[in-house]
Amino acid sequence: KLNFQDVLICKNTIDINEVCLKKMACRNGILSDLFPGVTIPEHDYGVLQSTIHSSLCQRSLQPLPSIISKVIQLYETMLVRHGVMLVGPTGSGKTTVYLVLADTLDTLYHAGHQNPFYRPVKTYVLNPKSVSMGELYGEVNPLTLEWRDGLMALCVRAAVQDFSDDHKWVISDGPVDALWIENMNTVLDDNKMLCLANSERIKLTPSIHMMFEVQDLAVASPATVSRCGMVYIDPEELKWMPYVQTWLTGFAEKVKPLKLSEFLLEALEGVLVL
Repeated sequence: KLNFQDVLICKNTIDINEVCLKKMACRNGILSDLFPGVTIPEHDYGVLQSTIHSSLCQRSLQPLPSIISKVIQLYETMLVRHGVMLVGPTGSGKTTVYLVLADTLDTLYHAGHQNPFYRPVKTYVLNPKSVSMGELYGEVNPLTLEWRDGLMALCVRAAVQDFSDDHKWVISDGPVDALWIENMNTVLDDNKMLCLANSERIKLTPSIHMMFEVQDLAVASPATVSRCGMVYIDPEELKWMPYVQTWLTGFAEKVKPLKLSEFLLEALEGVLVL
């Protein structure tokens, strides 16, 4: 007879979002040794999973189980954290994951599903490394001595002043470093407060989420990392085939009569598969 506590421990261990593909085999082996005979039942996400599948197809993307699971992981992480980091190299699918989740929540809301998290999403995207600290958070004009909001302050202020029930996601797409991310610690903790240099404090509303698209966390401090939920997106799970299939979908009608897509896939498989 299986112990429910053993199943629960295994399920929570498997659901760790930060584990990369190379470590999964080692983790599964350890779990099988510690909990022999324990089978983890698959969770049925029902309409959420089917809507994610449809959203991927509508974007002419490949609805692979690996990318669907990452969208679900982001969804579950945002249920418990207002600060989320999508970690992975360029081209791994970080932007795709949150865009598909936004499409899914919007579709489920308009379909009439009764879930408080199923709401339309408004996004505010910025690159924090493309501007100076003054341009990011705000600064005093040395000539007029007037305060001028930076990009982050403008985005957060616009989200706070939006009194609708829609989700507001402030997305920082760029490398994390101690120069600018440390000022976000009061935003990411339970205070949920953006503190500006002019002594103004902007309180985040419950519908606001702070999201970060980063390649790695090499220079992020433990104080910042501990305040955020993490979803690691490993490009090794996708491989190269989905990219080629999506690329071919863009001009499928032109090459279909000549069967060039099939020939191209066969040629690429022979060259790229080791």
